Amino acid sequence: MKQVKIHQKLIRNFVPKDFKIENWESLKPFFELLLKREINSSKELMQWLKDKSELESIIEEESGWRYIHMTCDTANEKKQADYNYFITEIDPHIQPLSNEMDKKLLESTFKTSLTSEADLIFLKTVENAEKLFREKNIPIFTEMQQAQVKYGATVGALMTNINGEEMTLQKASNFLFNPDRKVRENAYFKIQKQRISIKESLNTLFDELIVLRNKVAQNAGFENYRDYIFVAMNRFDYTAKDCFEFHKAIENEVVPIVNLISENRKKNLKVDSLKPWDLSVDTQNRAALKAFKDGKDLTEKTILNFNKLHPFIGNCISEMEKMGHFDLESRKGKAPGGYNYPLYETGVPFIFMNATGNVRDLVTMVHEGGHALHSILTKDLELVSYKNLTSEVAELASMSMELMSMEYWNVFFENEEDLKRAKRDHLESIIETLPWVATIDAFQHWIYENPTHSQAERTVKWNEIHSRFTSKNIDWTGLEVYKSNIWQKQLHLFEVPFYYIEYGMAQLGAIAVWKNFKENKEKGLQAYLDALALGYTQSIGNIYKKADIKFDFSSDYIKSLMNFVKAELELCH
Repeated sequence: MKQVKIHQKLIRNFVPKDFKIENWESLKPFFELLLKREINSSKELMQWLKDKSELESIIEEESGWRYIHMTCDTANEKKQADYNYFITEIDPHIQPLSNEMDKKLLESTFKTSLTSEADLIFLKTVENAEKLFREKNIPIFTEMQQAQVKYGATVGALMTNINGEEMTLQKASNFLFNPDRKVRENAYFKIQKQRISIKESLNTLFDELIVLRNKVAQNAGFENYRDYIFVAMNRFDYTAKDCFEFHKAIENEVVPIVNLISENRKKNLKVDSLKPWDLSVDTQNRAALKAFKDGKDLTEKTILNFNKLHPFIGNCISEMEKMGHFDLESRKGKAPGGYNYPLYETGVPFIFMNATGNVRDLVTMVHEGGHALHSILTKDLELVSYKNLTSEVAELASMSMELMSMEYWNVFFENEEDLKRAKRDHLESIIETLPWVATIDAFQHWIYENPTHSQAERTVKWNEIHSRFTSKNIDWTGLEVYKSNIWQKQLHLFEVPFYYIEYGMAQLGAIAVWKNFKENKEKGLQAYLDALALGYTQSIGNIYKKADIKFDFSSDYIKSLMNFVKAELELCH
């Protein structure tokens, strides 16, 4: 196990210890100092990079805390204003000077001393950033960020009333686990009524985002935003063509299993037609599993769960709790979704989610816990660039943790039958999620390849793609308007475009990590930890290799992994 002092913050050597970002004028001198400094040796270049990285850590943490506070309370005008001030009055000034520093590095004769794999990857990312930079895109980025924030505020404000109680849609979704079909149906329509009430505003918002993103791409000399974002996301290891191959492999190897699962669900529930409100309930009509009581209970049980994997992993969550780096429970005015936010100066991240007590919340917690472990294992890497993880690797950390932690979910479920049921439900959800990942990714490719499409054309295309990857056993009769708009619940489309296929790629990797762990726990876990500790100092392929798995999404590989999952599913019956 890598030795990491969890509490040890970044030691400032370049920026004064008491400096806090208030406005651009206070921050600007540090950029000017770096830009004016002469670099006359390889040693001086490395020191310059370290000082630049220190400044970036401070800036990213300040931005991070403002985002965290805003998402925890979207109705708080001051928190909204603080975040908006950063993205409108500080960040736009940073971008051109960051570009000047990129140029300074690339023009340095001493950059040839940067020869490690980590440094070569870093230089490629700098070259990409410099290649993409356009001064005229800065105000567009600001406009995009402001528009993206509207999504969370709009969705986070949605509430519904069930049995006389006003509640968030996340909490209302717990009724979809109820054995009483009428109760489920009622909850489904209550939730969808709220979602549909904002469909026009979200469609309009999405149209605005497409226009802005397309303009950014064209300004940078790209034919479309998809081609632009592949460069911006530093996707050195695969292309759009590989994504299409992934879609095809999922369609051929996973969708048939999804059809079988839904067919069995329909048979076990003894229903004439399988409706969307029948997809979460237990097939034996048992009451929904309750994994924990509240956020405190969830945290305590996660610490116990992780301790069984390794004491250091449990200690990571324990220390985060002591630092107050959690906001776990769903409430009115809180942004939707869940995340682990790295804090590069503190070195200890923040976990945000909307827990209501169900098994999916448990999965979200251990998922984000995997991200948190990754953040902590990479906190002492020399440069921020080494910690800026590719999402294919970041999601490998979180999804592998879901599966490995599952071996010790008895801390959440004392009853053996409940434990088997929770494991079975999670494995089935993994199988069902892979086609959804392919759906969202294929949808995004079409959207940005056809940026001038109408809302009506988008709806037609969505339904076409959705039908390609969804179960043929689900009956959407009379529910077409809901089916046509369910893409709007996927916040990635609005907030982080093209960040989604990584979940599918990493899910395959996670299954392979879990398989290794099942075969040899100590060896499998160590390979996983060793891979995480690399950060982004090696290629994706090499990081996966360090984890003793393959970065592969061919049909044959997917088929072999699905066979392993099916065998594990059998053990849960």
